[in-house]
Amino acid sequence: MDVIIMAPALLILLGATVILRADSLSDKKSLLLPPTNFTIKVTGLSQVLLRWESNPDQEPVNIELGYHVRINAPQEEDYETRNTESKRVTVLHKGFSASVQTVPWNGQPLPPSRWVSAELKAPPGSPGTSIVNLTCTTNTTVNNHTPLRPYQVSLHCSWLAGKDAPEDTQYFLYYRYGSWTEECQEYRRDTLNRNTACWFPKTFISSRGSEALAVHANGSSKHAPIKPFDQLFALHAIDRINPPVNVTAEIEGTCLSIQWEKPVSAFPIHCFEYEVKIYNTRKNYFQTEKLMTNAFISIIDDISKYSIQVRATVSSMCRQMGFWSEWSQPIYVGSDDQKPSTEWFLIVLMAAICFILLIFSFICKTGHLWTRLFPPVPAPKSSIQDFFVIVSSEKTVSTETEIEVISYVEDPGFETLEDSVF
Repeated sequence: MDVIIMAPALLILLGATVILRADSLSDKKSLLLPPTNFTIKVTGLSQVLLRWESNPDQEPVNIELGYHVRINAPQEEDYETRNTESKRVTVLHKGFSASVQTVPWNGQPLPPSRWVSAELKAPPGSPGTSIVNLTCTTNTTVNNHTPLRPYQVSLHCSWLAGKDAPEDTQYFLYYRYGSWTEECQEYRRDTLNRNTACWFPKTFISSRGSEALAVHANGSSKHAPIKPFDQLFALHAIDRINPPVNVTAEIEGTCLSIQWEKPVSAFPIHCFEYEVKIYNTRKNYFQTEKLMTNAFISIIDDISKYSIQVRATVSSMCRQMGFWSEWSQPIYVGSDDQKPSTEWFLIVLMAAICFILLIFSFICKTGHLWTRLFPPVPAPKSSIQDFFVIVSSEKTVSTETEIEVISYVEDPGFETLEDSVF
């Protein structure tokens, strides 16, 4: 009887066990396992290769798998990939570490695996001995020796010695672009004979490329291990564009016409923007215009001298915007004369005539010369005046007295003079 009663209970327990075991197996199949054999290997200057393998114990699942990679140092970065390796360009003098996990690739709601990590230790060296203030610039020149590469890029870098670097420290510089790595052969030294600048007249750098330029500097000393230093440069940020060439300008009446050719560069003509600077030397006035073409026309006055300069930059249509070039050498058009020569002659002549007349008038006024040269014309005598003259003549005794009376009547101004004489 007891066996009959216990049988259903045993069947229930057995069924529950089977169900739990099935659920457990289902959960086991749905779990994602982390990658294995995760390694980080240096493959070049400022370049590492991250490599891992899929977990061999991973149970088959009905979804595609991928990997989530997280760069922890020197800078945080996250990305996903289907591959089991990844190449990264980064600075390494501070060390490098990363982590990777398995994730569902097609967005299924399945939790990712746990992380696995790997690390590269920072290279050895005494603090304060690596170079500081590293700056680099590139410049494009014409390559006359290789027709397939009509342009070549030069590289110039400069730096300062570390504040704690011994006096006998010597630095060595390298660059890597793509698969090419070169060591500097032309150094410039400071007062302690330490390398502080480098010149690569020819490089394998492509001025139109988009890859980062990696620069590495290490050193040696008898007194301390010198810590290396890495730095990455974006080409658009360090490329020193050449100024435009063959700038010409001419004036026709009040029309100023300016033309030029694109800079020496591997970029085609449509990749440039320009600025034109027109300086009026007489009025001390600047005019600046931005253009997408290599010609400019402006209306000006025709009595001034002008200085013309042009500069260029690569536009955002062809790559990320960088710096402007230096201004081209100034060219001059126009004349400094404020008036035409004929007008100047007339102005000077009229001024001279006016000055002479003014001096002559002043002399005449001060010396009574005007009165002597042009005496006043006597006015006609009236009948009353004639009457007094006749009466006065009868009363005089001598001819001399008569003359005096007549003179008195005609010009009273002479009476005082004659009375004083006689």
